Amino acid sequence: MVENSVGDAAGSGQVAEPDAMGQYERRELSEAELEAQGEAEAEAQPVSYRGTDFDVEGLVRRLARREIIIPTFGEVDMEDLETARFQRNFVWRKPQMDKFIESLLLEYPIPGIILVQQADKNYLVLDGQQRLRTLAAFYEGMHGEGEFSLTNVADRFKGLTYRTLSKKQRLTLNNTFIQATIVQTDGSAESLDAVYQVFERLNSGGTQLTPHEIRIALYAGPLVDYLASLNATPTWRSLYGPRSPRLRDQELILRIIALYVTAASYKRPLKQFLNDFVSTHRDAVSLPVQRLYDLFVSATRLIQDGPGRGALRRQGTLVNAAMSEALVVGLMRRLELGPEPTPANVARAAEKLAADDELTPAVDRATADEESVRTRLAKATSAFASIK
Repeated sequence: MVENSVGDAAGSGQVAEPDAMGQYERRELSEAELEAQGEAEAEAQPVSYRGTDFDVEGLVRRLARREIIIPTFGEVDMEDLETARFQRNFVWRKPQMDKFIESLLLEYPIPGIILVQQADKNYLVLDGQQRLRTLAAFYEGMHGEGEFSLTNVADRFKGLTYRTLSKKQRLTLNNTFIQATIVQTDGSAESLDAVYQVFERLNSGGTQLTPHEIRIALYAGPLVDYLASLNATPTWRSLYGPRSPRLRDQELILRIIALYVTAASYKRPLKQFLNDFVSTHRDAVSLPVQRLYDLFVSATRLIQDGPGRGALRRQGTLVNAAMSEALVVGLMRRLELGPEPTPANVARAAEKLAADDELTPAVDRATADEESVRTRLAKATSAFASIK
C-alpha cells in the first residue's frame, strides 16, 4: 500500500512534529513508506562489487582530494557526480563522534563502509557518511565553529585533539584499517537500479531515507530539478502547506506527472514505476515540460480557487496523496480538452467526487493497486470532463 495520508503519524509509533499550519510531517519513515521499501521488485538486479581495506589516514587524504566524495543530500548541479545526493544531512551528535574516535584509539572493531565506484574511478559514499565526516573533522581539528577535542570519552582521552595525540596514539589512528565494499556502476539505468536496491536494503537505523530521497540521489538531473520547480509554485504550496522536510510533497508531484503521462503503463510496485519514469525522462528532453508545468499550475490554481485546500484532505489536516493525485491529474486532463472551467464548477465536481462511495476504497485502502489507481483516475477524469 502506498502512502495514503501524507505525514500521518497515527498508530505508527514514529515521531511527528507540527508544522506552521498545524499539519504533522513525519520525520521518520511512515508505515506506508516502510511497507513500500519492503515490497518486492519485479526483478532483482545483480550488482558488481569487491572488497578492500583503507587505512584511516589514507581515507582522510582521499576525502581531502575529493577522490572519495560524500554527496550532500539535496545539492544540485553536481555535474561531476554520476549518482549525486545519497546522504541526508550529517546527523551524528558530538558524543557519537567522540565515541567513534575513541573506538579507533582503543582498536575496537568498527563497521565497514560502502562506496560506489564511478566510471572516472572516484568513489561516492553509499554507507558510512557519519564515520567519514567524523574522521575528516577530527583530522582537521574543527567541530562546528570550535576546536574538535574529545570530551565524551574515558579520562585518558579527554581534551585530546588530533594535533595533541601522542605519537603512539597518532600511529594507532592513522594505521587502523577500515573495510570497504566497492559497488561498481557504469551509470546505466540497470546499474543504478541495482545500486538503488542495495541502498534500500542498507537503509536502516538512524534517520532513514524515504524512497524518494533515495530516488533523487540516484537519478539526479534536469527532471529532479524540474520537480523541485513545480514544488515551489505558489498555488501548490498553498494547497499542500509548508514544505515537507522529507520531500513527500515533491514525490506527490512526481506521482501526478508520471500518472498523467504514463498512467496506462502503471503497475505496482509504485516505487519501481516512479523509478522507471525518472530514469526514462532523467534529462527531461522527452517530456513537454512547459505544457506540463502550465497544466499543473492551472489545475492547482483551480483547486485552490474552487474547493480549496480541504479537497486534498479527506479527514483532518493531512494530505491524502491518492485523492490529491486523482484531482490534479483529472483536472489536467480536463484542461487539455478545451476552455478552462470556472472554479465554482470545479468545486461542485470535486464535492460530488468526494461523496462517491465507489471512490472510497481507491483512495483510502490499497491505494497502490493497479485497480485502485485506474478507478480513482477514471472517476476524477469523468467528474471534470463535462464541466464548464
